Amino acid sequence: MEEQIGKTPLYQKHVDNGGKMVPFAGYCLPVQYGLGVIAEHRAVREGVGLFDVSHMGEVLFAGKDALANVERLLCNEYGSLEVGRVRYSPMLNERGGVVDDVLVYRRAEDEFWMVVNASNRHKDVAHILRERFGDVRIVDQSDRISQIALQGPKARDVLLALVPEARIPQKYYSFLSDVDIGGVTCLVSRTGYTGEDGFELYVDAEDAEKLFDSLFQAGKPFGLTLCGLGCRDTLRLEAAMPLYGHEMDEDVSPLETGLGAYVKLDKAEGFIGRAALVAAGEPKRVRVGLRMLGRGIAREHYPVIGNDGCTVGATTSGTFIPTQDAALAMALIDKSYAAEGTSLWVDIRGRKTECKVVPLPFYSRRRQPRAVI
Repeated sequence: MEEQIGKTPLYQKHVDNGGKMVPFAGYCLPVQYGLGVIAEHRAVREGVGLFDVSHMGEVLFAGKDALANVERLLCNEYGSLEVGRVRYSPMLNERGGVVDDVLVYRRAEDEFWMVVNASNRHKDVAHILRERFGDVRIVDQSDRISQIALQGPKARDVLLALVPEARIPQKYYSFLSDVDIGGVTCLVSRTGYTGEDGFELYVDAEDAEKLFDSLFQAGKPFGLTLCGLGCRDTLRLEAAMPLYGHEMDEDVSPLETGLGAYVKLDKAEGFIGRAALVAAGEPKRVRVGLRMLGRGIAREHYPVIGNDGCTVGATTSGTFIPTQDAALAMALIDKSYAAEGTSLWVDIRGRKTECKVVPLPFYSRRRQPRAVI
């Protein structure tokens, strides 16, 4: 049976502005615009880019036991999360593998909003409902909500052209509700998936085009660039942000892929997958960065080979990063080969290409305050 391809509320805006449309996670989305991926990548690093991320899913938890449900589902801790703050977490299966990685917004003492990856939305909701208990209302609100991401060092300037400073969240991983932008009511979150400062704006789907127009016009003096899936991937890879289905999946634990800071094994409530993580002990494989020394790009699922000739793991993501002028990759490899500077080889379609282990992230915006975890 063929997959049904949907359109986000901004589909026509993409087409009108020259977006090259491709199927992704059940939707038709722009992979790039006329300037191309490299120009879009640089625009976000140096100025400001606008992304349609309406394909992401949003799930509401409300009621007396909303917090207890979130705590059981996720390995991070949420009792200490203040209203108006956001926190990241993997969501695990009983084997300790990753079902998805999510953001959770605390909208009230007994109300949370979980943002899930588009490709996992229906799987995630089924998992959540299967584990539901107590007095909690859980609603998949994805179809009625659109999300637009404004990312880059000039993102704040664009918002300031539309709203007073008091209506812009000041702290990283915080948000404000009921913000009026061009006559549209939005939730404005200081979050993103690019390694830059920026904002993610949530709005009723019927108002998405109006919000897009306001941001697009306000952004012109700041050189706002429309951005597609292509540079979203290169930006997150450069910032070493893991992507579900690449750096993690249901057979990879968060401890293996470098997300141990978000795993609270000692939290009183426990969580699904905790017993499996404890039983597994210290991970035997880890996520590393690779810088290609020979010619070629190491994309996902290429074997990584040690100087002894043994296959020691596999790449998870890789491409050419324009702002690094280098082909870079992330890989899950045997821990004993993971020391910085270690020489390795990647089998690129039958040709061994030399690389070395380098620190992650490849890029870090030093002025960015760390998220509370």
